[in-house]
Amino acid sequence: MKSQARGGTRWRRFAVVMVPSVAATAAIGVAIAQGALAASFSVSGQQFQVTAKELTGDGFVQYGANDVTKAGNKPVAVVGLDSAKITSLCQAVTIPTPFGDVSMLLKAGDKSQVQATKLYIDADELAANAEFTNIDIGVAVDGTTKGPGPAKPDANDPRKGGYVPGSFAQQAEKVKFTNVNQRAWATTAGTFTLPGLHMNVKMGGAECPVYSD
Repeated sequence: MKSQARGGTRWRRFAVVMVPSVAATAAIGVAIAQGALAASFSVSGQQFQVTAKELTGDGFVQYGANDVTKAGNKPVAVVGLDSAKITSLCQAVTIPTPFGDVSMLLKAGDKSQVQATKLYIDADELAANAEFTNIDIGVAVDGTTKGPGPAKPDANDPRKGGYVPGSFAQQAEKVKFTNVNQRAWATTAGTFTLPGLHMNVKMGGAECPVYSD
């Protein structure tokens, strides 16, 4: 499948899909890439590119889930963080319309760090350098004790979000990611502070800077 999110990120180094993403999308009323928290509300099925120079976080949990989107079922790795600080955050999404592609580019955190609490991200691709403090790999998802905790399954429809009880998860006290380049389906946060937020909407495509070593 060819993603509408441009940038060409791919899996390498760690199969841990990691933050960050801009919740300001909803805050400014742009109806794209909606969802997250394992399908706690309808996910649009529009992917977006997210990059950052650095992300540090406390209370990390990661587990597999399934987002039911308007474009069909999407397997994702859901990551939750109790709190996160992000340097040089960028989000780019390109939306096909009857009049041609329209792109939105959001940037924040170049001078002061972006800060988030109870942050969740549903994503399926990452390139980054990662460092974990006191990591536990192979924990049962419903037995995790670090991070904001996994989203609960929908008892009325097991296809919608949540997790398979007893399935694989990992957790850590702290995480540090540098040169973050990822592709995401949805995100949500309890709070999201974006100093220096700048948005640009235009015809055609848009890409965030892709960081590397």
